[in-house]
Amino acid sequence: MTKQELVQRMQEGQAWVPGKRVKIDFGGGEGAILLDGISNQVSDIASDANAADTTIKVSWDDWQQLSAGQLDGMTAFMMGKLKVEGDMSNAMQLQGVLAKLRG
Repeated sequence: MTKQELVQRMQEGQAWVPGKRVKIDFGGGEGAILLDGISNQVSDIASDANAADTTIKVSWDDWQQLSAGQLDGMTAFMMGKLKVEGDMSNAMQLQGVLAKLRG
């Protein structure tokens, strides 16, 4: 899946935390996406753009495993593959976001 396909699937699945902005930063050349639960949209952004309540840092490869259900979010966090900056409760809702991708 490409990043643009991911943005489209997440938009169609309404994969955001209501009332919150969560940025998923893939690092490197992959950039980031913003799950904007205030304006109800998912967008491809520059990694330094847009203020977010929570930023989740994860590599593109690890994100692919998370979204496919091959890697558990809590396990990824404990292994240091997923880092959270800001409001941790928003990150905890990531499982629900991922479920929408698989559904």
